[in-house]
Amino acid sequence: MPTETFFNLPEEKRARLLDVLLDEFSQNDYDNVSIGRITERAGIAKGSFYQYFADKKDCYLYLIQLAIEEKTTFLRRQPSEPSTDLFAHLRRLIEAGMQFQFRNPRLAHIAYKALFDDAPLPEETLNVIRRGGYAYFRSLVESGIANGSLDPRIDSDIAAFVLNAVFTELGQHLMQRFGVLPDQLLVSGADAFDHDDVRRAIHQVITILETGLRKK
Repeated sequence: MPTETFFNLPEEKRARLLDVLLDEFSQNDYDNVSIGRITERAGIAKGSFYQYFADKKDCYLYLIQLAIEEKTTFLRRQPSEPSTDLFAHLRRLIEAGMQFQFRNPRLAHIAYKALFDDAPLPEETLNVIRRGGYAYFRSLVESGIANGSLDPRIDSDIAAFVLNAVFTELGQHLMQRFGVLPDQLLVSGADAFDHDDVRRAIHQVITILETGLRKK
């Protein structure tokens, strides 16, 4: 993760560097990302880069973490009544996730590549993604138990684990099931999944989760 020196940069300089990082990592696969190009475009010395990040891997994992945080913040902004049932909310979250992709194409592109195409550090990358997703789903489960959507007898940690595992792997499953290639996904984003068969499959996933978790 970035050093304090990075976060202490003047806002304009930090924003310019972040803009260059998003361009470089979204437009190139990991092996072809160039720290030299980054520093040249950002107008900083190469030595300064290493005052902000330990190495390219550190920078990459920061962008993955940033994508998770930005998407989680975006999803939390979606309107939801306190009494809204969890499963209706999950359906809305899938739609909101597609909206996030349209509004944050570079971050979403990096995240798609990390999951489906260009994961140079698969275990470390997935660990970052799992940690962020788990915390979010645990809060949803606790809200669902509180508002009566979920069976109060369920273990909230296990339920959060199940939801996180399902939604972490759902994109890969849909790609395999419907023959969506990584290159197609990277070009089209959420549009690659915009057809009725995919919507029916997602509905089935939510129905299966609902059958097991809903309060009887």
